[in-house]
Amino acid sequence: MNNYQAIFEPLSVKRMTLKNRVVMPPMGTNFANMDGTFSMQHVSYYEQRAKGGTGLITLENVCIDYPMGTNGARQLRMDNDQYISGLWNFNEKMHAYGACTSVQINHAGASAYGLRLDGEQPVSASNIPSKKGNPIPRPLTEEEIYGIVDRYADGALRAQRAGFDCVEIHAGHSYLLSQFLSPLYNKRTDKFGGSPENRARLTKLVVEAVRKAVGPFFPISLRFSADELLEGGNTLEDTIDILSYFAEEVDILNVSAALNDSLQYQIDKMNLPDGWRAYMSKAVKERFPDKITVTSGNIRSPKRATEILESGDADLLAMGRGLIAEPNWVNKVANGQEDLLRKCISCNIGCADHRIAKARPMRCTVNPDLHYEDDYKMKPILHPTKMVVIGGGTTGLEAAATAAEVGVNVELFEQKNYLGGLGHEIARFPDKKRIDDFITYQINRCKELDNLAIHLNQPASLADIEAIGPDIIVNATGAKPLLPPINGLKEQLANPNRKIFSIFDILDDMTKFQEFEGKEIVVIGGGAVGLDVVEYYAERGAKKVSIVEMQVEIGKDLDLITKLAMMEIVEKFGVEVHVETKLTEVRESSFLVEKDGELMELPFDLGFVCLGMRAEAPLIRELDNYARSNGAVLLNMGDSKVARRIMEGTREARDILKTIEVLENTRTQKMLFEQTKSLQATQTI
Repeated sequence: MNNYQAIFEPLSVKRMTLKNRVVMPPMGTNFANMDGTFSMQHVSYYEQRAKGGTGLITLENVCIDYPMGTNGARQLRMDNDQYISGLWNFNEKMHAYGACTSVQINHAGASAYGLRLDGEQPVSASNIPSKKGNPIPRPLTEEEIYGIVDRYADGALRAQRAGFDCVEIHAGHSYLLSQFLSPLYNKRTDKFGGSPENRARLTKLVVEAVRKAVGPFFPISLRFSADELLEGGNTLEDTIDILSYFAEEVDILNVSAALNDSLQYQIDKMNLPDGWRAYMSKAVKERFPDKITVTSGNIRSPKRATEILESGDADLLAMGRGLIAEPNWVNKVANGQEDLLRKCISCNIGCADHRIAKARPMRCTVNPDLHYEDDYKMKPILHPTKMVVIGGGTTGLEAAATAAEVGVNVELFEQKNYLGGLGHEIARFPDKKRIDDFITYQINRCKELDNLAIHLNQPASLADIEAIGPDIIVNATGAKPLLPPINGLKEQLANPNRKIFSIFDILDDMTKFQEFEGKEIVVIGGGAVGLDVVEYYAERGAKKVSIVEMQVEIGKDLDLITKLAMMEIVEKFGVEVHVETKLTEVRESSFLVEKDGELMELPFDLGFVCLGMRAEAPLIRELDNYARSNGAVLLNMGDSKVARRIMEGTREARDILKTIEVLENTRTQKMLFEQTKSLQATQTI
């Protein structure tokens, strides 16, 4: 066994024995069919994680009381027996790989998905929305409360009948049980509100009903927000006391954190360290030493995972987004392939923002295929094929590695002396360093491929391409900062003693930008890049940080989690925000801006112009002419097509397989045609 033996220790919980300590926690996907059944892709998604070695697969939260308890358009259902057969099939597939299974049963309460309620008002402990701006719920009657307790018991028994090894009750994250437990939501004055004991009453009834339904030997897990991380909410100490009212019948305490309005600590923001929540599970374990505890929170490194287990801070490790990004995490660690782990970078774009904010199916920035993973490698090409990739950013690296993995001979040209492009450059910000984890994985993956050559410090020329004679050309030359014709901007950027900088100035040499105390900073542009600069200076003690944005809000296009995190920084550090404000002139030590027809001067020690990015494809016309003249396929992808995020480029890069497939089919058809023609000629003779 390797140095991470603690990860691979089996663990028995009543009649369930886990082969290792890695748990896939429940995460909504928007993969289910509209009727609440599994789609084929949905099952394949889970199958990849079971095949990858995960010890316990927890099916995403499932509706037990339809429609009032539902929390998504494409949420799985188990509110009646017609869903058992699909759940049974799911369990058979997971068990075939040696994974144990659990299912999270849940009632959404005030977090219910409104479009499924047919105009009915959502229900909760009180009339407090589950997050700012959500619909106001109505308080449940006592009769309704007891009916919901029965629904939990029915759901747990159904889970047992469907072949699950365990059942998990969701009592956190601003869902119904959480709405009763938290003083932020529960304003009742009857026996279900007020004191901690009263607020715990519903969860206690649910736990007791579930235990009665499944019997004494079936494991029960309880997931809860150990610290709600909001003023006036339950603290860690409060929650540990509340657990004493219902923990006796629970076998596994799944220690999570946060509510909807502190979502950046539930779906962890990027700059939180690996395993940051372990102190919470440690405190729970100390109070309830006979219970199995689960911790989570950006656990990516097997070294950190082992430390948590060996120190006794937790018994099990929940790796949610980590297993979205890398379904083979367990097997790769077991096989000594740590350098090939595709670690989650905690960007929260495809997994959280897609699903929660945009009602889209889940995707992943670093894993372009959540459903079929490496299946494409089983279909190597039959015809010799050459490909040139121009640009060694994340898009170019993904395209190059993917094509090489199916047998294409690939040559990649990068004009700089390093790979990773803008992603690697942004990762120089301390709070964005996780992005480099993806680039490190891509580079290590490329090193495994003998048919992939990388040329650093070498911009691709037309002569290089002509010498290679590629069948496919991929242009992935990235993007450049957008610098509009604003009075004084170009002159100040050319000033040898300038105080005005672009994003690349700070990223090219951060050692020149490490004075913070007493500095007044003004950032023009309230998008992702501008806010990265704000975060960098505000968190490090700058005297004053201001941001200017033309639109009605800053961070308009950010993902949900990053925006929450950035708004927290703006409030915490008193960042001065100027929205609906236009930059009109750049001066040596100030910006002249306009709002509502009035001019205002913003002085600074350092000023940053971060007005977005524009596609950069300097060779595209020459490449197009070459491709047309030589029968090659030209693809312009990533930021050099349209400046966007890493995720779009990664997915476009994986789609190189479609181009290769079409090329293969065309050549095969041509070969068959020529063979047929030759055969006919022979028969004629």
